[in-house]
Amino acid sequence: MTDTHGEGPALGHDGSVPEELSHCGAVVDKAIEYMLGEKLPPIAIASALLGGSLGLLSRTMDQGTMLAMLENAIHSVRSGDLHPDRDRVSQPE
Repeated sequence: MTDTHGEGPALGHDGSVPEELSHCGAVVDKAIEYMLGEKLPPIAIASALLGGSLGLLSRTMDQGTMLAMLENAIHSVRSGDLHPDRDRVSQPE
């Protein structure tokens, strides 16, 4: 769900994740699980997902909003929110 004010997906009034965002996240998680099962390298999976995401963003929003989203992502990496130990994805054997 994207709002029309350039702020990206909005959380519910109680801070919950909107159903559309949750659904999209579940689909992406399944796609990642499938690609890992196909023994594709995680860097290739992540690169393809990031490239696709950036392409979609560039077709649907202005540059300022895109930069704000990317700055938020950078902040999450720098603050440790996206550290590998916090969100370990188990790879199929």
